[in-house]
Amino acid sequence: MIKPILKTNNLTKSYHGANALHEVSLTLEAGKIYGLIGQNGAGKSTLMKLISGLSYPTSGSIELFGHTGEKALQVERKRIGCMIESPSLTPNMTAKDNLKLHRIMRGIPNQEVQDELLELVGLTNTGNKKAKNFSLGMKQRLGIAIALLSSPELLILDEPINGLDPLGVVEIRHLLKQLCEERQITILISSHNLPELYQTATDYIIIHNGEIKQTLTLAELDECCQHHLLISCDQPEKLVSVLEIELHTTKYKVMPDKTVKLYDYLDDKEQVSRVLFEHGIVLTNLSHEGDTLENYFISMIGGDQNA
Repeated sequence: MIKPILKTNNLTKSYHGANALHEVSLTLEAGKIYGLIGQNGAGKSTLMKLISGLSYPTSGSIELFGHTGEKALQVERKRIGCMIESPSLTPNMTAKDNLKLHRIMRGIPNQEVQDELLELVGLTNTGNKKAKNFSLGMKQRLGIAIALLSSPELLILDEPINGLDPLGVVEIRHLLKQLCEERQITILISSHNLPELYQTATDYIIIHNGEIKQTLTLAELDECCQHHLLISCDQPEKLVSVLEIELHTTKYKVMPDKTVKLYDYLDDKEQVSRVLFEHGIVLTNLSHEGDTLENYFISMIGGDQNA
């Protein structure tokens, strides 16, 4: 059984009587990239701050690497790297000096790690250029390098691709995948760029109004979003037989409620309808289904009025 990196149990955070988070319970496993999806004010940054110790819960509990209790959590948080809301940079310092400052503050003796991280995030050629003159993408990469200084096992990144140009977005995506695959770092990342998150994350957490609406894997998301013909009829067993014998396809899935998802003939719904009718199958539904991640997210949080 895979040991969880993080578990939260009924985690709640209130400000002036209003809940920013309400009874959030989730589990993060090692070696995965978790995409945290939610609107502004949904509770993404609040959750990240509670996990990283930048804020404290009103109620509920946090378990990190199998440990609970505030003293134990303080120790275990040394195994976390985070960049929440914006990179913690000193504007008049170079990239290397920024890393050196944070390395010394954290008591990390290894000086070589500075050059290693600058190479990892693609900032080796910045020389004497000061951080205040960096592009947004360079600042984000330097922020990630600072978060990686202590060789964390859990990396928490709040909107790391926000405002980046397309090339910068791709670079960050490749970096995060590399960290996860090669260093086995578990990553929790929030982003408004849902198409990009779809290409990056292995698992998804949908949060709305401080509550977790759904957690699902990439495979489960693909299943929910994959385009298909959804068929309901009076004879589901016969339907499957007709699909295979008459329409020569096995690209279907029978659901628990006896509906069938057909992944073939998406552009020829009329042929499917005609063949089924000819074999005495009475259709109660034949519809084209499937969505983008954005539309699926909107449906999960209650429709277009919340978009």
